[in-house]
Amino acid sequence: MRINELKIFGGVGKDGQTEKVYEFTLKMGDVISIVGPTGSGKTTLIDDIALFADNNTPTKRRVLVNGFSAPEEFMNDPSKNPIAFITQHTNFLSDLPVEEFLGIHAKIRCSGKDLSVISETVEFANQLTGEPIDPKNAMTELSGGQTRALLIADAVIIGNSPIILLDEIENAGIDRTKALELLRRYEKIFIFVTHDPRIALLSDFRIVMRNGAMIKTVYAHDEELAVAEKIKELDDLILHLRQLIRDGERVDGVVLEERLLSFV
Repeated sequence: MRINELKIFGGVGKDGQTEKVYEFTLKMGDVISIVGPTGSGKTTLIDDIALFADNNTPTKRRVLVNGFSAPEEFMNDPSKNPIAFITQHTNFLSDLPVEEFLGIHAKIRCSGKDLSVISETVEFANQLTGEPIDPKNAMTELSGGQTRALLIADAVIIGNSPIILLDEIENAGIDRTKALELLRRYEKIFIFVTHDPRIALLSDFRIVMRNGAMIKTVYAHDEELAVAEKIKELDDLILHLRQLIRDGERVDGVVLEERLLSFV
């Protein structure tokens, strides 16, 4: 089934009050963020989307696919589920080498295709993580950041999932700027649950959560894009300092002050 759009209808928040955001629509190529303080209901919203809620969850939300309730096969047959959900929990029971793990998935999802997608997937992941992934390493040897980067790459390239949900990837040490740049090259729906201002500002729009409810939809505009560029400069400075410390170098306070003054 080719997915053209998702339409999410609001339900109720924790207090039982009707959500202020009545509905929003996602089309292929959209990148959006779900924002709000801890405990505001961000994860519940993304769970509703992952479950294709149809007034059958506590929030009473509905998720329509191309204008209709999702077909039962989406929930009953994992191979036909169009959603890849990259969560914060990345523990693996398998100690297979990375290349073998990806190879098994590629044989299932890319039958008849060139298995060079394995190296393509690793290359994609290595653009997101600071420490390159060795395909010979076991999955259980990867760091949290490496694992999340690999799962994102796997969902995009091998799984070719049309809808990808990403829960707080900024906590895994992933290069957020590079991630957004790479993901926008693919005609998919990307939904971020995030506290990261750069991810939020570079999204097409963001859903603001409070007390378990969607309270506002904020669309991107030029001023916010300019702010996002400033945040990128700050991010680059932090990454530079982090690398200096990792390399055992001393941090020059004078240079740091000069860099910080450029943001004033």
